[in-house]
Amino acid sequence: MKSAITSTYFPTRSRNFLLQLLKKSTTVSHLTQTHAQIILNGFRNDLSTVTKLTHRLFDLKATSYARHLFLSIPNPDLFLFNVLIKGFSNAHSISLYAHLRKCTHLKPDNFTYAFAIASASTLSDEKVGILLHEHAVVDGCGLDLFVGTAVVDFYLKIWRVDTARKVFDKMPVRDTVSWNSMISGLVRNCCFDDAVLVFGDMLKDGGIRLDSTTVAAILPALAELQELILGMEVQCLALKLGFHSYVHVLTGLISLYSKCGEIEAAKLLFGEIGKPDLVSYNAMISGYTNNGESECSLRLFKQLLDSGEKVNSSTIVGLIPAFHPFGYLNLTTCIHSFCVKSGIISQSSVSTALTTVYSRLNEIKSARLLFDESSEKTPASWNAMISGYTQNGFTEAAISLFQEMQICKVSPNPVTVTSILSACAQLGALSLGKWVHGLVKSKNFETNIYVSTSLIDMYAKCGGIREARELFDLTEGKNVVTWNAMISGYGLHGQGQDALRLFSEMPHSGVAPNGITFLSLLYACSHSGLVKEGEEIFQSMIHDYHFEPLPEHYACMVDILGRAGQLEKALKFIKEMPVEPGAAEWGALLGACVIHKDKKLAQLASERLFELDPENVGYYVLLSNLYSAERNYRLAASVRQDVKERKLAKIPGCTLIEIGETPHVFTSGDRSHPQALAIYAVLEELIRKMKEAGFQTETDTALHDVEEEEKELLINVHSEKLAIAFGLIATDPGTEIRIFKNLRVCVDCHTATKFISKITERVIVVRDANRFHHFKDGLCSCGDYW
Repeated sequence: MKSAITSTYFPTRSRNFLLQLLKKSTTVSHLTQTHAQIILNGFRNDLSTVTKLTHRLFDLKATSYARHLFLSIPNPDLFLFNVLIKGFSNAHSISLYAHLRKCTHLKPDNFTYAFAIASASTLSDEKVGILLHEHAVVDGCGLDLFVGTAVVDFYLKIWRVDTARKVFDKMPVRDTVSWNSMISGLVRNCCFDDAVLVFGDMLKDGGIRLDSTTVAAILPALAELQELILGMEVQCLALKLGFHSYVHVLTGLISLYSKCGEIEAAKLLFGEIGKPDLVSYNAMISGYTNNGESECSLRLFKQLLDSGEKVNSSTIVGLIPAFHPFGYLNLTTCIHSFCVKSGIISQSSVSTALTTVYSRLNEIKSARLLFDESSEKTPASWNAMISGYTQNGFTEAAISLFQEMQICKVSPNPVTVTSILSACAQLGALSLGKWVHGLVKSKNFETNIYVSTSLIDMYAKCGGIREARELFDLTEGKNVVTWNAMISGYGLHGQGQDALRLFSEMPHSGVAPNGITFLSLLYACSHSGLVKEGEEIFQSMIHDYHFEPLPEHYACMVDILGRAGQLEKALKFIKEMPVEPGAAEWGALLGACVIHKDKKLAQLASERLFELDPENVGYYVLLSNLYSAERNYRLAASVRQDVKERKLAKIPGCTLIEIGETPHVFTSGDRSHPQALAIYAVLEELIRKMKEAGFQTETDTALHDVEEEEKELLINVHSEKLAIAFGLIATDPGTEIRIFKNLRVCVDCHTATKFISKITERVIVVRDANRFHHFKDGLCSCGDYW
């Protein structure tokens, strides 16, 4: 061919001959020589020939060459413009589209819009794609099959699932490709249930032919939902349609069986592949890892390396034990070292997976170091680090990193939003939570069930139970997590009857409860004194719903009985448990003994706890407080001495109050605040008025080796009181004050807050480690039952 091109002895060639040369060219060098012949033979401005050359240049990734060639054409037609727009698939495509509209007499057609919209999905600014969609509608191309498919794909890529679904539903004609785009896009957006429903609709539409891509697209959704039976039905469908032996279908089935815990079946399917490709190897390696069989995944990884196959980022991500990390820190560091040596650490998916596993292993410093060293920080990278901070309790660091993400102009997605809302919920940062809610509205994320559920959870945990319920009622497609968030929120606020009423509506919604639903209900009953109802729920869980109780369920039942003063019944319940009681059950009993000052049972419970969980300082504190309340200071001192000898550290109490968007944190006796003098002056005046109204300081649990007057002074400057005093200074009269305590509020502060609410005529909302307290007119919503 080369000699044919370069020979000067051949006569002038026809267009068809040159087009055949272009078709046979396999390198850029061939195309360059063919281009020379095109010029020599007088076809340099022949649009059909130049368009074919441009198309082949894009096929061989010679985009710069294609651009220069296009600029040399005096009057390009629409077909050539479309080839360029499709070929670039980036910001250059949008520039070409703009040039086409503004500087030529050509009118964009359905292919122009389909290619331009597809290119817009690669840009960071989603407004471009939305504008292109509007242009397509105005030009009468909005209902075209190709345009509609591109628009659906675009909206799914920018997480606007609801908009994508509306466009899809309005398409008058839908082919296999458009259905596949919808299903795969829903899977990418973690809308697995919706993907299954759309797949079902596709099956019902008899005019649509399923292909192997359809099967491969739905299998990941079934895998994530662990719908093994449905997955097996899809497998039978693949057999019937003749797709079962396709490598990408078998690979999808390997992932399905692996994620459903059927690793032996996955191995059999892997064995059916004559020559597994890298994607198949990756699926099997990931399957082994996700099922806790890291040794098998390592053997397969070594086999892959020995075969001479070059691994990619997906191989490494599958090898990293993100789902079963505990006990695999050394393996993780070895994988990390391999990635550094091989250079694959530069792949964002690899560094993100390592960040995730380090965070789950509580190696938060290693996670942050890796994040900071990452050359390319994708939204997934930011999400992994923010989520890592949140899961490890570093909520302030999570919020700070989220704010840094905003400064870097990285657009958050629903995963980012759910992580940061979790951090707001933990910290009680309502103002930031409301700001994130505004962001959710602007990004149109409200239809994402994970986001709406996180918003419900955030409002409930930040004291806004009414706002949480309003959002719950507006949420469509509620899943079991959504119901659990609302039931749990009612429990947190001591509204047990509301929790039970909501649960009674659950069967009519078609959503089945799970173990967490019952745990949330038992918790709600515990904090509302609903003993009879709690016992009924527990029995219903076992006999009606056939759930095996977990330690947390048993502990909640002990707590329900114990808080109600039925200590002997609680002890009998523990002794009659079908499984060995653990620290959770004995801890609940000890807490109840402290409330009801039962020293004998407390000693029994604490003995068991010191055997089961000797490093938990909380149990020592509870027992010491009980002895102090009984004025048995010798035993209280003995327990405290035990804590010192074991070198256990008590978690220091602190209280947060938000003023505007600024958080203020107080500790007991804190004088570091800029307005400390004013705060203490207000607190002193409050205490004077409270005493006039009959308040008496509760000093029973204070240190025994100080005078009574000094005990009173120590208790009067607890962090809750300082935060409330500051709230009275910093907020307008009559407005609500909200504070958040990291530990259980003490008896004295609880009583004091009731008096303060009456004296100042303020509603004061307090969230402690256990629940919410709403103080108004000298009363608390908990009814002194906490």
